[in-house]
Amino acid sequence: MIHVQDIYQAREQISDLIHVTPILSSEQLSKQCGNHIFLKSEHLQKTGSFKIRGATNKVKQVVKEGAASVTAASSGNHGQAVAYIANRLEIPATIVVPTDASQCKIDAIQAYNGKVIKYGTTSAERLPRAQDIAHQENGIFIPPYDDPYIIAGQGTVGLEILEQIADVDALVVPVGGGGLLSGILTAVKETNPKVTIIGVEPELANDTYLSLKNHKVTSIPGTDTIADGLRTSQPGDLTFPILEKYVDDLVLVSEDEIKQAFSFVMERMKQVIEPSSSVTIAAALFEKLPFKEKKIVTVISGGNVDLHEINRFVVNSNF
Repeated sequence: MIHVQDIYQAREQISDLIHVTPILSSEQLSKQCGNHIFLKSEHLQKTGSFKIRGATNKVKQVVKEGAASVTAASSGNHGQAVAYIANRLEIPATIVVPTDASQCKIDAIQAYNGKVIKYGTTSAERLPRAQDIAHQENGIFIPPYDDPYIIAGQGTVGLEILEQIADVDALVVPVGGGGLLSGILTAVKETNPKVTIIGVEPELANDTYLSLKNHKVTSIPGTDTIADGLRTSQPGDLTFPILEKYVDDLVLVSEDEIKQAFSFVMERMKQVIEPSSSVTIAAALFEKLPFKEKKIVTVISGGNVDLHEINRFVVNSNF
């Protein structure tokens, strides 16, 4: 397991390339939720998501150790991040994406000079493929979440939140493979254990929920949730013990609730966020959180949305 010192080291390693993202707020959102809601805006991060933090920490490390190329498996955001930092460090990157990956994410990977290979529809399929390519090309595989350097990089989000809102009561974090949540848990719980941290998953991608319930890593079959960044088959072997040790609760949101949250943020706050990010807002809007009149930071993990697909996510808001 990593420790908060690893996260401070990660921040030092990535600080020259990473934005300190702003905290946004909305009076309407706070009133609707009955809490003081703040948004940690990683959709305004370089490459459009938090993934650049862990990718930068890991790729910089392997380059220090002599890596000449990297590969990754990704639904989009991790791949963009790895391609971006590899391009900055002037080494080639190959990214394995699902066959149904959004075109905007593929375009972004290619804009950073990443080579794209489509393979399968689940993380269980594309992870081994990316590892095979790394072996064939004598490159280094950059895991999407189950790696100490990746986890530490993502944990820098937690350090920033504590510095930006010193008296925060709770954090709400989306969960896919668990890299972001486990990093934030380590940063926050080892600094201020009184802060409550709640993870959020789609009902259709509830592998972490089931794993916590079963007290062991539990996999699920492929899912078609609109929260494509959270379509992992199971939590990581490294991330899950951290989640089990520190997380206070994990809640589930429906596809309609995700759409309602997506629509609310776009209509009322004029922010375009991914459905994967919308799960945290959905948890707040639909009273999945056991708080009233508390300062709550919802982590907005990314904003890479294919403009041609937005109509799929927009509904008439009930709020």
